[in-house]
Amino acid sequence: MPKMKTHSGAKKRFKLTGSGKVMHRRAGKMHLNEHKSSKRTRHLTGDAVLPTGDAAKAKKLLGK
Repeated sequence: MPKMKTHSGAKKRFKLTGSGKVMHRRAGKMHLNEHKSSKRTRHLTGDAVLPTGDAAKAKKLLGK
């Protein structure tokens, strides 16, 4: 049986931590930021941990 390929879209969007958590970029900061408050855009910076149900799907796509 051949090896399972990593999902190209998933490998660009998610990364695994050393403990196995799945990190993702927060949505809503790429464009149309002029009308968003500074506080809102500030809170959208940095990576966040993916919820457990979604993390299981992401790990499967990443081949882990």
